[in-house]
Amino acid sequence: MFKPARILQATLLITLLGGCATTKTAPSPAQPQAPIQTQAQLRGDNGEQPSIKAGRSINSAEGFTDARGQLKPDIQAYAREVAQTRQVPLARVETLLKSARYNATVARLMTPGKTRLRRSWVTYRKRFVEPIRIKAGTAFWNENRAALDRASRQYGVSPSIIVAIIGVETIYGRQTGDFAVLDALATLGFRFPDSTRPERSQLFRDQLADLIQLDNEKKLNALDVEGSYAGAIGLPQFMPGSILRFAVDGDGSGHIDLASNATDAILSVANYLREHGWVPGLPVFAPVVLPADAGSLVAGGLKPSLSWPELSAKGARVRPDARNTAWEKYPVGVVDLIDEPRNLNEYRTGTPNFFAITHYNHSYFYAASVADLATAIAERVGSAGPN
Repeated sequence: MFKPARILQATLLITLLGGCATTKTAPSPAQPQAPIQTQAQLRGDNGEQPSIKAGRSINSAEGFTDARGQLKPDIQAYAREVAQTRQVPLARVETLLKSARYNATVARLMTPGKTRLRRSWVTYRKRFVEPIRIKAGTAFWNENRAALDRASRQYGVSPSIIVAIIGVETIYGRQTGDFAVLDALATLGFRFPDSTRPERSQLFRDQLADLIQLDNEKKLNALDVEGSYAGAIGLPQFMPGSILRFAVDGDGSGHIDLASNATDAILSVANYLREHGWVPGLPVFAPVVLPADAGSLVAGGLKPSLSWPELSAKGARVRPDARNTAWEKYPVGVVDLIDEPRNLNEYRTGTPNFFAITHYNHSYFYAASVADLATAIAERVGSAGPN
């Protein structure tokens, strides 16, 4: 029986592939800290592997092997390409793919409903900014204060944001999922096509290749690792590709364990956000009063596109009680938090740090909920929040 939280963990498919799921109070000076070089900057790239060209997705519940137990031709071609491009012995790739099983529950849970759900910011927020997560988040912070402080120093990310993301994703490890990740990714990569979004199956086949590479590098065992029905793993719900590129051995054990090691999870979330544009010292939301026609300023997307002078020229003004004005030097974006059933519109001004969170999950509702939960937990802990 699946847990309701799994549905929340995979609100959007591509969202999960971004970070989570796929799958990071900054110190609060008046000005941002000196730039911190991220691992991607040091490498000069984002570490992504090219897509696997072989393989295809068909609308079928059939397995991945034939009557003789051999991989079907298209999957065998996929195995050969994975072995060649990821430097994994072909025999190991074949063993893993032969072990994969079609999971009808995964396909059912991933199938979108036929009725369009009306967007409700109020309802969405209540799911996450609620007493259980606030209480559990306070305890998690107190239990892992040293790791959170270290993450803040090393990556410049607010402890409250790290705590809130892990709380939203899994309630601090209570709901990490019990689907075989190998089965989930194979099902979604080979047996769940979508003519309107053909890239979706490709993304899951690439995540499957990432899983196989992780297995070959002894970073996890692909035959027994469990996660969400979309293949997200551990406390922070990282997809295999995010584990490859952004996960951190936080405790120096020589092994990354996102399933049960809070230090590894905390440092990994911080690294992920830093790699995706988090700017130390900035709030998540700029302390701005927007003009009455704020809706016309919403550009959408995952990158802020307005300068403060541009937004100011359209009637926005800084709140009189604002203490941090460092964000004025960075692009910002007007965020729409719509509640269709109640006919309500809330607009906020997101800084680069808001948009960094949207790379973890592409929903504005998600990123705003993380920020609000972070504030609520920080108030309980007695620490400076993210804003």
